[in-house]
Amino acid sequence: MFGKRLAIVLSLAMVTAGQACAQSKKLKPGMNFYSVEQDVQLGREAAAQYEKQLPIVRNSDLQSYVERIGRRLAQSPAAGQFPYSWRVVNDRSINAFALPGGPMFIHTGLILSADNEAQVAGVLAHEMAHVALRHGTNQLSKAQLMQGIGGAAGVFLGSQGGLVGQLGQMGVGLGLQSVMLKYSRDAERNADLLGTQLMNDAGYNPVEMARFFEKLEAESGKRSGVTEFFSSHPNPGNRVAAVEKEIRTLPRRSGYQNGDPGELNRAKSIAQGLPPAPKRSAAAMQDGSAPQSPEQVRPSRNLRPWQGSLFAIHYPENWEVFASQEGEDVTFAPRGAIFQAPAGTPQIGYGAVLGHEQTRNDDLEGNTRALIDNLVKSNSGMRVSGGQRQITVQNAPALLTTLQSRSPYGQTEIDILVTVQTRAGLVYAVFIAPQNDYRNAEPVFQEMLRTLRVR
Repeated sequence: MFGKRLAIVLSLAMVTAGQACAQSKKLKPGMNFYSVEQDVQLGREAAAQYEKQLPIVRNSDLQSYVERIGRRLAQSPAAGQFPYSWRVVNDRSINAFALPGGPMFIHTGLILSADNEAQVAGVLAHEMAHVALRHGTNQLSKAQLMQGIGGAAGVFLGSQGGLVGQLGQMGVGLGLQSVMLKYSRDAERNADLLGTQLMNDAGYNPVEMARFFEKLEAESGKRSGVTEFFSSHPNPGNRVAAVEKEIRTLPRRSGYQNGDPGELNRAKSIAQGLPPAPKRSAAAMQDGSAPQSPEQVRPSRNLRPWQGSLFAIHYPENWEVFASQEGEDVTFAPRGAIFQAPAGTPQIGYGAVLGHEQTRNDDLEGNTRALIDNLVKSNSGMRVSGGQRQITVQNAPALLTTLQSRSPYGQTEIDILVTVQTRAGLVYAVFIAPQNDYRNAEPVFQEMLRTLRVR
C-alpha cells in the first residue's frame, strides 16, 4: 500500500462555525483553502457517490428516527447554516461519518450499540461539529501544505466532473480512510466540545456522548467494528471530564432528556431485522474495473514520453497517467493495479509517482530524511529496508532509498524512493511493485529513472 497526499490549489476562505454560548470556549475553523460553498459542493458530490456504493437503508421509519434527532441538533446556532442530511447504512460495524458541507452516514451498528437516544444524538452532534468546524477540508488543506505524494487515481470517485472529479484526478481519495475523514486528537477534542454545545441546546445530556465513546474504547479489540471507528476518531483523552467541564460553562437547563426508550427500541428492532447487506467486491468498488494480477499489469518495456511543468519522464505504454492540473505530482499506474480497500481508500499496487516538496535549504540528506519520516508516518507498516546509496539524476547528486510496506496484493511491497535537490525544492520519484514481481519491473524502473528530467 502506498499512501497519497495532495497537491491542489483552491481559493482561500476562512469562516466561523456559528456562534457558541458566550461563556463556552470559542471554537473556530482552522486554516482552509476551500470556501464554504466548496465544502457544500464537495459534500453533495461525494455523498452521491457514497450512496451508490454503500448499502443505504430504505426504511422510512428508521430514516425518520435518525432525521428527527439530526434536525433537533441542527437547530442550534452552533451548527451553522450547513444543509445537513442523514442516511442510514446497513452495516453492523459501529461507525458514523460526515462529509464536508453536511451529508452524514450512520451505521446500523451504532444504533444497535447505543444505550439511549442521547448516545445516538451524541455521535451525530460530534459529527455535526466536524462539519461546522470544517475539519474535513482543513485536513485536505494541511495535507496540501505538506506537498507530499499525490496524483493517484480517484478510483472511488470515478472520472465524473465537478469538484469531486477534479480531486479524484489529483489523487484525493474520499474513502473512509481518506485524509479528509481521519481527524487529529485536537480535532476530536474540539468536536467533543462543540458537540457538547449542540447537545445542550437540543436538551440532550452531553455526558452521554462521552460515555458512549468511552464505552466503545473499553470494548475496542473485543467487539467487531469498534476499531474502525477509532481509526478515524482517535481518543483525545479524559472525554467525560472535558465534557463535564464544558457543561459548566453553558446556560443551565432545567433538566436533560435521554429520549424515548420505546422509540430507540423500535429503531433497534428495525435495524436488527434488516437482512445482511451484500458484500461489494473490490472490482465493484472500482467502477466495474476488476483488479488484475501483477503479471497482468507488469510495465511494458515500450515507453512513451510525458512532460509536465516541473519534470519530464518516459513511462510504460500500458500504464495510465493521473496528473494534477499543474503537471506537478503525477502518478503512472495501470488501472488494474489500483485497489479499493475495504475502508474505501484507493491503493496503488504497481506504479510510479513523481512529486515535489518545497524546502528551506539545499540539504539533500536532511530533506530526504524529512520526506521519509512523513511517508513512514502516513503509511501504516512502511519502513526503510536496506541501505541508502548515492546516485545521479541528470548529472545531479541524488539519493536512492529502498522502503517496504504492505501491498494490496497481499504481500510485501517494494517502494524505491529517489530524491534530488533542485532550485525548486526536493523532487522525488517512487517506484512501486509487489516484492515477488519486482525483478520484472526493475529494468523498466531503471529506464524510467534514466529518462527523468527536472526543470
